[in-house]
Amino acid sequence: MHFRNLTMGLAGAAIGLAGMAATASAEDVQFIPNLVYKTGPYAPSGTPTAHGFADYFNMVNMRDGGVNGVKFLVEECETGYKTDRGVECYDRVKNEYGGATVVNPWSTGITYALIEKAAADKIPLLSLGYGRTSAADGRVFPYVFNFPATYWSQATSIIDYIASEEGGKDKLKGMNFGFVYLDHPYGKEPIPTLDILAEKYGFTYDKYPVPPASMTEQKSIWLQVRRSKPAYVVMWGWGAMNSTAISEAANIRYPMDKFIGNWWSAAEPDVLPAGDGAIGYKGATFNGVGTDYKVYDDINALYDAGQGSWDKSEIGGVLYSRGMAAAAYITEAVRTAQEHFGKGKRITSEQMRWGLENLDVTEARLGELGLSGLIPPVKVTCLNHEGTNPAIKIQQWDGKSWEIKTDWIPADVDLVRPLIEQDAAQYAKENNITPVSCS
Repeated sequence: MHFRNLTMGLAGAAIGLAGMAATASAEDVQFIPNLVYKTGPYAPSGTPTAHGFADYFNMVNMRDGGVNGVKFLVEECETGYKTDRGVECYDRVKNEYGGATVVNPWSTGITYALIEKAAADKIPLLSLGYGRTSAADGRVFPYVFNFPATYWSQATSIIDYIASEEGGKDKLKGMNFGFVYLDHPYGKEPIPTLDILAEKYGFTYDKYPVPPASMTEQKSIWLQVRRSKPAYVVMWGWGAMNSTAISEAANIRYPMDKFIGNWWSAAEPDVLPAGDGAIGYKGATFNGVGTDYKVYDDINALYDAGQGSWDKSEIGGVLYSRGMAAAAYITEAVRTAQEHFGKGKRITSEQMRWGLENLDVTEARLGELGLSGLIPPVKVTCLNHEGTNPAIKIQQWDGKSWEIKTDWIPADVDLVRPLIEQDAAQYAKENNITPVSCS
């Protein structure tokens, strides 16, 4: 794989290049820009994700020669998780090598900022389990895909898990929870759904916003948690916020088995800084963890050949595998598009949109790819860009590794889907969008 790391300065200038093996023409490659953050307070979370993403494409190029002979070229652009820099990155890379196939913002704030631009440019956005939840309505957001599940779906599954731990949904009545979240579009995304769930099941919850500028200063928040003694604390965090919260929770001796992070708050960089204090902490996930999956035979071969993008000792974590998941779904969408538009041909961004909208990654196909158990099967439709079976599992940290504690916990689709369609319709009205027909 040709691999280039392009670092953006504050003014949007390219100030660093590394590892470009050769100049590639637009006809040669399937160009995949990747908006990353390997620097700053979000780097602990962004770095493994970026490497898993890069390595999967590199592995496909080495193992298979790309998709039907068309290889991938990945270009990274450093955003620092800042929305303005993310938009600068998008504008800089979208037309390189004949045009971007699909763009991964890796940030809810950046995704929000790119929705209209990407639609105008006819470039699909893959916001894998993040971004604007109502973009799951493909009629209003034909260029945004947020499978395998959205934040609203995840919120319903987490509450369902808490109810199962307590003996049923009727046990939620009168309970009080804490919600610790990054004070950012990402952290605020599940609040409307939590409000509805609270009213439906009779629980209350206190909000504890964490300012992005002071993520590592949470003592006052956790003193409030100690006073209010919530039955459970749910966290929607990212980057340095997560490890700080877990350490502070341990300091006040909050019971870790009652502390549940969302799927961006439950990776190795989040728990390791707290040492033994993190033991028992739980988190949602939609992918497996560890290297005990067949695909890692091929990833190990990549590193043995000296073509990995990272240190081999670092691979296999939650977020590394999640980066691989995004790359695997993209690869299969490219394959799907080629089946329709012509094998062995570089597909356009508009053809990629079709490939994503017709993506059907079955259990059988995951087995062929060596991905069984590592990522969930996904079926996307024009109407439903979230995928037709949103669900999570709950994992728990034992001090050395994550252990999956549940089977798949389905989302409350009957509650979430009407909310998605209502919000999407309002967005369409406010922006004078005529929804596309899915008939």
